[in-house]
Amino acid sequence: MQSFENHFLIAMPSLEDPYFSRSLTYICEHNEQGAMGIVINQPTGLKLKDMLKQVDESILVEDGKAGQAVLAGGPVSTDRGFILHTTQPGWSSSLALTSDIMVTTSKDILQVLGNSKGPDKSLVALGYAGWSAGQLEDEIQSNSWLLIEADLELLFDVPIHKKWQAAVNKLGVDIWQLAPDSGHA
Repeated sequence: MQSFENHFLIAMPSLEDPYFSRSLTYICEHNEQGAMGIVINQPTGLKLKDMLKQVDESILVEDGKAGQAVLAGGPVSTDRGFILHTTQPGWSSSLALTSDIMVTTSKDILQVLGNSKGPDKSLVALGYAGWSAGQLEDEIQSNSWLLIEADLELLFDVPIHKKWQAAVNKLGVDIWQLAPDSGHA
């Protein structure tokens, strides 16, 4: 089985699901039991400063990070936070996804997320996207998604509203010219 970990799922234009339309999803885990990813380009309307104040009024948030958007990471467990960040060990519940990327789900990271003591780069998402065994492979086969290798620049540096198009541009093809049923006879 080929693992899609550390890849982006690019929603095809024909994918009309309101949650995943024009979405870009970072795949954190993919194995024979299924897959888990975090949508990285769907803002919730909530800003980091406001979310952190809801958690604890005493958390310090620097101006440069206060306006960072909190993302809708997917339709599963939307009450749980997932922080994708550059490598910075020491949190209660972190998993190294690559040598450069970690995901943390413990609240202890929230104390430093909005200031210079936190990871260099981070994305905060509420919820995640999940697929049961074989489901993601079936969706890719039915042309709901395109797949590209993930990179740090697209993950952390490209503005949220430009991520989907930036991922499409990496393909080197005009996605609007692809038929929704291409590859099927």
